[in-house]
Amino acid sequence: MLYLLQIEKYGIGPTTEFILLFIFFASMTWVVMSRFYRYFEQNYALRNGKPYFLNLILFRQKLSNDQLNILRTKFSFFKKLNDKEKEIFKHRLAAFIKSKNFVARENLQITDEMKVLISATAVMLTFGFRNYKIKIIDHIVVYPMAFYSYSNKVYHKGETNPNLKTVVFSWEDFLQGYEIGNDNLNLGIHEFGHAIHLNAMSRGDVSSLIFIEGFKELTTYLQNHQEIRQDLLQSKYFRAYAFTNQYEFFAVLLENFIETPREFKSQFPHLYQYLKQMLNFNFGGY
Repeated sequence: MLYLLQIEKYGIGPTTEFILLFIFFASMTWVVMSRFYRYFEQNYALRNGKPYFLNLILFRQKLSNDQLNILRTKFSFFKKLNDKEKEIFKHRLAAFIKSKNFVARENLQITDEMKVLISATAVMLTFGFRNYKIKIIDHIVVYPMAFYSYSNKVYHKGETNPNLKTVVFSWEDFLQGYEIGNDNLNLGIHEFGHAIHLNAMSRGDVSSLIFIEGFKELTTYLQNHQEIRQDLLQSKYFRAYAFTNQYEFFAVLLENFIETPREFKSQFPHLYQYLKQMLNFNFGGY
């Protein structure tokens, strides 16, 4: 009623009135439909453990020829994907690279190899997410080797700082993480594991919802099965650092999940399935 009185007050003509009414009702319809879809998808995601749709590419992003060559020759996970998945991965990788600010420290020069391998690690871990850019991170800082942290007065190989929206790597140690692909030690996977975990806790998108619900189920499962907790400690399959806190636990599990999936599934099949569910990781033979 107030809206109609305002139209009458200002003497708006019938054509303009029709346009304004159309915009008003279209906007209201959009709001209602958006809320309905959000409700529908959240329920779908909780029932099925995945988004209603995963990929919607409106403007395809492209890698340079050099970047594409690095991806094909130096990132082994890419080779495990089928042709359709490879096209999606290439688009996501190019989009991820463009979305981040890469910063070099101590006279290091940022190269395409750094951008591709670091970003491909993040894209691999979020390949089952619809929202894959880890928006809690804006900056990727690269040191040539282990760096001194003034916050706790020790040398670090990597760190994730959500307050500064930054993830930091020692390039030397990042590369070592991929030199041996089955030792369950991978700096890139570990730090992006932290970033994914923190990102999911701070956002309300459907991929974050799936992650958080899956993590709750995982922790509840461990709380209710003391024998599994004992097996985790006694097996030595996961390094002791995993039991520092919930963030290190997930990051270490993620390293094992990516690097030695068969052994992980054999020793701890329930934990393996929980990680698959949290990450919606149904590709590449996992």
